[in-house]
Amino acid sequence: MPEARHILSCASATDAGGVERALFRLAAGWAAAGRQVTIAMAAMPAEVPAGVELVPLARLWRLPGLARRVRPDLIFCPGNHYTSLMAWTRWRLGRDCPSIVAKMSNAARRGDHGAVVDRLHRGWLASHGRFLDHLVAMTPATASAAAEATGMAGRVGVIPNPPVAPRADAPPVALPPGPLVLGVGRLVRQKRWDRLVDALPRLATRASLVILGDGPEREALAAQARALGVARRVHLPGSVADPLGAMARAPVLALPSDYEGVPGVLREALSVGTPVVATDCSPAIEEIVASPALGSVVARGDPNALVAALDRWLAPGVVRPTPVPPPGADAALRYLALFDRLVA
Repeated sequence: MPEARHILSCASATDAGGVERALFRLAAGWAAAGRQVTIAMAAMPAEVPAGVELVPLARLWRLPGLARRVRPDLIFCPGNHYTSLMAWTRWRLGRDCPSIVAKMSNAARRGDHGAVVDRLHRGWLASHGRFLDHLVAMTPATASAAAEATGMAGRVGVIPNPPVAPRADAPPVALPPGPLVLGVGRLVRQKRWDRLVDALPRLATRASLVILGDGPEREALAAQARALGVARRVHLPGSVADPLGAMARAPVLALPSDYEGVPGVLREALSVGTPVVATDCSPAIEEIVASPALGSVVARGDPNALVAALDRWLAPGVVRPTPVPPPGADAALRYLALFDRLVA
């Protein structure tokens, strides 16, 4: 059967978020399976996956020209952020465009849109079937939402992200003594870390808040902590190479986002037996936090419920969850099977 021997993808920067890091894990798996993998990069990373060719492309809108030169069998869109680039590539290449597979990395319905922008966003999603050949979601619930939003029923599959492996060479992450709430992710408005800062002075214990990540909301969060008198209890050490060790030592991991796709940090925390507290920011949350023994899910607009959930898991003697092995160990091979079917 014909194979997708050459796969082309793209990324703006490897530190932009989980989408790009997941792409690198998939690309390494595809290369290990003997496929040629080319990734157009707007910013070159410090580390390159083994067997993967990175091509500097300062302006990703030039991707169609690169596709004409390298002639891939298939183009992979690693997340929602890049779908407009896929529409542009399809239009520029026309009949010469290979199949395009995109991953639905974010929620079909976002929590940060007003009525007008929400209507425009729904219209944009409804157009995806015109330039995408197949769409991949990471859980059944997000696949159902994606199929409804895009009108691509019958062309939406489910493949989890490949799990994150611990890094032996990563320096350990220092955590403050005593009870603490851990957050892991970019310091951006979507994540709503301000909800955790607001909750801090209301907790039953004098807990610290540690957020591993960086981004434009850093100064606003620090100012908020100073205004609430908890600046010494809020720690923003920046991004770390491997947060799994910190997750394993934390009493609870919290994700108070307005919207998410399928947040990998929840699976990572549960894989090391750390309970989670998350807002109802995605259809996937209830799939990941499938039992009250694993953590708590609260409404996005209910600060009292957030405080109560954090207090529950910070209480002395609380029973931690049994570690939950993350899915997706065969994700790279499942993607290749899909790619090969489309090429055939």
